[in-house]
Amino acid sequence: MTAEGEKRSAGRAMAGRLSWGLADQAASSMTNFAVGIYVARSLGLAAFGVFSLAWVTYGVVLNVSRGLATDPLVVRFSGAPTASWRTAVARSSGAALGMGTALGAACVLIGLGLGGRVGPAFVCLGAVLPALLLQDAWRFAFFAAGTGRKAFTNDLVWGLALVPAMVVAAHVGSVAAFVLAWGASAAVAAVYGCLQSGIRPQVTGAREWLRAHRDLGYRYLVENTCVSGASQLRAYGLGAIVGVGAVGAVRGAELLLGPFLAVLMGLSLVTVAEAARVLRRAPHRLARFCLLLGGGQAAAALLWGVALLLMPDRFGELVLGGVWNSASELIVPATLGVVGAGLGTGAAAGLRALAAARRSLRSQLFASACYVGGGLGGAAAAGTVGSAWGVAAATVGGSAAWWLHLRSALRERHQNPIPEVRTT
Repeated sequence: MTAEGEKRSAGRAMAGRLSWGLADQAASSMTNFAVGIYVARSLGLAAFGVFSLAWVTYGVVLNVSRGLATDPLVVRFSGAPTASWRTAVARSSGAALGMGTALGAACVLIGLGLGGRVGPAFVCLGAVLPALLLQDAWRFAFFAAGTGRKAFTNDLVWGLALVPAMVVAAHVGSVAAFVLAWGASAAVAAVYGCLQSGIRPQVTGAREWLRAHRDLGYRYLVENTCVSGASQLRAYGLGAIVGVGAVGAVRGAELLLGPFLAVLMGLSLVTVAEAARVLRRAPHRLARFCLLLGGGQAAAALLWGVALLLMPDRFGELVLGGVWNSASELIVPATLGVVGAGLGTGAAAGLRALAAARRSLRSQLFASACYVGGGLGGAAAAGTVGSAWGVAAATVGGSAAWWLHLRSALRERHQNPIPEVRTT
């Protein structure tokens, strides 16, 4: 095969892997959306609030697991030889399972201490956390191997198992039953992941995994958790400064951008793995790959925002009801914020592929600080709209920081090249 033919073949393979990332995220997002709607309609507002507390707690624990277990796997073993990948997956999935067990036990103790309506939900969450984290670990393992089809299939199995589980939970009619149904269906997918990969998680290898990759893991842990923390701080602060209605308006604008945000999340599952492959096979193309990735996402976000601006009010009211009037005022700044975030993801993928965890962490801490400061400073100055514009400016500034750090990391690698993808 000629060099040009090999290049076209590699491009088609990359496009295929990116497509499976989008398909997998679509399946995962639809499952999460369906769960939220079903629980809300079955239990009512107050009970749904209790379920949401368990959901948010799961999100924090998930970020911990990804930072310590699966993010280092994607960075260092994407495109690695099969034997090395299998050994790494056994240990990283074991680390995820071990963290799920330990943090799950903590949730059980907290739930027993809380009692009331919230306590049983946390007890049940603790019981199912190991399965939830293991299922997520398989997704990242498959994308690291370039087999996104298996990740999509695994999420599809979870969705199918969720249907009868939710029906049973609805007959019971409690928050705890829904949490157990959600986690039990994830356990089905987690076991299926073992069959798909032919790998058993090695919990005994978790300590070795954490020790071997602590240079990345602990920085990624802080990086992942500060993202969700910044969003929560902005929401709490906005509610205190302007009122809870402002939080609802911001959430409404986020829902309008939801389909595109799902695309961003889907791509994020595979972009680091693809950047690692580019680094290994053609290091000189990494900067161009990151620029095309970030620029393409930013352009797509801009087009989506224009489409929202052209959407008739009656369609917006059909989707958001009474929230539409407030949310529609935030479309422009919210879109610019997503444009900035999309542009920054290209540089973020490059920094992670380079295993430049220190620079990646600095970039994320700066971006998160800007996000909170811009959101709350804007709220104090000009209410809800001011907060949205403050976040938009902060996101663009954060993106600039990501790109400056990527440029410095590429320069350092050029001066002192070090292979980043491990094979042992």
